Amino acid sequence: MITAIINGRVFDGEHVLEDTTVVLDGARITQVGGEPPAGADIVDAAGGTLLPGLFDAHVHTSEAALALALRFGITTELEMQGLNTGPARAHITGDDSLADVRSAGFGITPPGGHPSELMPKGFKPGGHRGRGDGDAPREMPPMPLMPFSTTPEEAVAFVPQLVKAGSDYIKFMVDDGSVEGHPGLPMLDQATLSAGVAEAHRHGMLTIAHTLTVDATRMAIEAGIDGFAHLFMDRPHTEEIIGLIADSGAFVVPCVVLNASMMGITGASLSADPRVGSRLDEAWTNALNASYDRYPQGRLEDVLASVKALHDAGVDLLVGTDSAPMPLMFMGGVVHGASVHQELQYLVRAGLTPVQALRAATATPARRFGLPDRGRIEEGLRADLLLVDGDPTTTIGDTLNLREVWRRGTRMTLSAS
Repeated sequence: MITAIINGRVFDGEHVLEDTTVVLDGARITQVGGEPPAGADIVDAAGGTLLPGLFDAHVHTSEAALALALRFGITTELEMQGLNTGPARAHITGDDSLADVRSAGFGITPPGGHPSELMPKGFKPGGHRGRGDGDAPREMPPMPLMPFSTTPEEAVAFVPQLVKAGSDYIKFMVDDGSVEGHPGLPMLDQATLSAGVAEAHRHGMLTIAHTLTVDATRMAIEAGIDGFAHLFMDRPHTEEIIGLIADSGAFVVPCVVLNASMMGITGASLSADPRVGSRLDEAWTNALNASYDRYPQGRLEDVLASVKALHDAGVDLLVGTDSAPMPLMFMGGVVHGASVHQELQYLVRAGLTPVQALRAATATPARRFGLPDRGRIEEGLRADLLLVDGDPTTTIGDTLNLREVWRRGTRMTLSAS
């Protein structure tokens, strides 16, 4: 079926277009601008803005979470630790009721290293592969490869195994536990980190570092990392560290919403927004109203100032949330889908323009993660789209005025319930 979306403002992932018509034929965008084809199904977007489907560039996800994300206009999630590597997500790829996903599998870390300290004693990931909405449980996949490494040789040996197991990129945990309230955790040393990154590059893989401190960030830069899954939060930025990141060419997923939660700032203001609260069940609402609260001495204004400094230095910023795969009180303050919209608001609060923030959730993550079929509104690309009321290119909060979402051209009409 051919669908023509007309009369709306169009943000193509980079700029606002003069064109006001976008035509979809099946899963692809076939026309931008001009007159709608005869016989097309017409969607009148008057008073609204059409955007590429949004990215969340840092999640830990599940089918239930992918469904929730899609209801908030997030059409692609990038998993930074989890089960959704290539073989395990085959059924998700063709399911247009779920956001699409790419995954690192499990990150390279020493035995007992991060993230083991985050798990309460006796905690076991529960649930099943179903969505939690009455569908039949799916059989759990085999346990994933756990690439525990304490030497360069071990890290090098694990990289090809991760590639073979279907990881889309390789993640390295560089964390001594100090921010999480567990100083002294086993941590990758420089030689092991550098050897692992070099081996991943030999396999043509993108490399991502989990770093929450300036010192860990510096280690990852020395190793030649391609991107950061977090922004440091242990101290204010300096010109030196900003310059090192900029000169390296690495991107940064600041996850401001996560840093705020680590400081004890809950997501209560987000859940109180009727555009959000009306779309969350009780479990996710309760989790959003909680927080990680492991680094109360942190300063959110320092994080926001670092975001602005990175942007001014030309560093690519990507929107991410670090949402958990299920609603958990001890991992609270963030939620799939809605927290992407709050992260956009934080980026604007840091000093980006709304258009610059929107790029960080659309064209930029698509480019940096090698997904050229999405993230923009352009002929031939996937019809992953979000229609909102208002103009988020001038008022970023309008991204939450959700009207409709398309995932590969399949239309989901949204209404608060």
